[in-house]
Amino acid sequence: MASRIRARRLLTEQGWLEHQELTHQEGIITAITPITPITDGDPARDVELLVPALIDGHVHGGAGVDVMDNDSNALGTLSMAKAAEGVGAFLATTVTAPLPEIEQALGRIADGVASGMPGAELLGCYLEGPYFTPDNKGAHDQALFRELDLAELKQLQQLARGTLKVVALAPEKTNAITAIRHLAASGVRVMLGHSAADHDTTMAALTAGASGLVHCFNGMRGLHHREPGMVGAGLVHPDAWLELIADGHHVHPSVLKLCHCCAGERLLLITDAMRAAGMPDGHYLLGNYRVEMKEGVVRTEAGGLAGSTLTLLGAVRNMVNLAGVPLADALRMASLAPARMLGIADRLGSLAVGKQANLLALTAELNQQHIWVAGREIDLAHFAPLFSGSRVNQDAQESLCI
Repeated sequence: MASRIRARRLLTEQGWLEHQELTHQEGIITAITPITPITDGDPARDVELLVPALIDGHVHGGAGVDVMDNDSNALGTLSMAKAAEGVGAFLATTVTAPLPEIEQALGRIADGVASGMPGAELLGCYLEGPYFTPDNKGAHDQALFRELDLAELKQLQQLARGTLKVVALAPEKTNAITAIRHLAASGVRVMLGHSAADHDTTMAALTAGASGLVHCFNGMRGLHHREPGMVGAGLVHPDAWLELIADGHHVHPSVLKLCHCCAGERLLLITDAMRAAGMPDGHYLLGNYRVEMKEGVVRTEAGGLAGSTLTLLGAVRNMVNLAGVPLADALRMASLAPARMLGIADRLGSLAVGKQANLLALTAELNQQHIWVAGREIDLAHFAPLFSGSRVNQDAQESLCI
């Protein structure tokens, strides 16, 4: 049976369309057609803004759970938590840990992809660590860092059963270029970060097939006028995707503007969120770190900042309000751009006939009203209290990058 949604404004790849009706059936968008203009208070209007559901391509946890938890229910909880913040699909992101724990996480993620999720779609795995270097390690445990070994990577790919989508690594490590070429040839994206690599090393890795930078500016050598570093290479390379944690703390609002000016459609909004996202203040675990969250700020026992509590819809708002980016551009950074980076823009990332009906309804104030995943509206009643506070709906707090 076909379902119809009438919207005052609807976002397509070509821009905003006024007064539209979207029809979807069996999880697929079947028509987008103009309707009689909808006036204020007109009961014919179902939603104010209809946009593609967002895609979080880098998230570790939220709602009290973490991707590394040895709990068969954790990914389902995270899936619902993501849907509650406007996300229709996500990559479950690991953290540096003993190799057996990473292998187990890959197996759980593969099982989750196969069985399906109750909320946002689980796209697969983002392996962040253990192939980093101590400089700019962030919240990763350097004692667990490993050297790049092609046989080990192939084993991880086999355990992931085709669900390993992204691998993050430091390009100055021995065998990095060989690993990048192998992964790229296998259809796995490689993101560069948690590294002390210089401009030329980064450029060589991008030329070899790396896709871009992990949370740009964080966990890497910054921009200098005589040594542009990893950031400079990513900004000027025409094919480099740049992840951004747009909370106004990880990256200054003026730098968000700079990234938009330089990279434009190559920007990927991510949350890099950990288990405390959307949760009340208290004590949590982040990998091997015991952390405490007070007023949304997560710190280790030593006082260091650790982990993001950003929501992806909050990141979109911040790009508009802090960086002055047009709303359509900000939404694409969190939907069409990640879909293109992952090679799934044929079915996700925008509203078009023939694509999957992953839909997000927003108010004029950019608050979430409804979300549909493959045409199914997700009932968020159970999770609504976790994501209704001003802390979550506004800017997230500064933290180390995982």
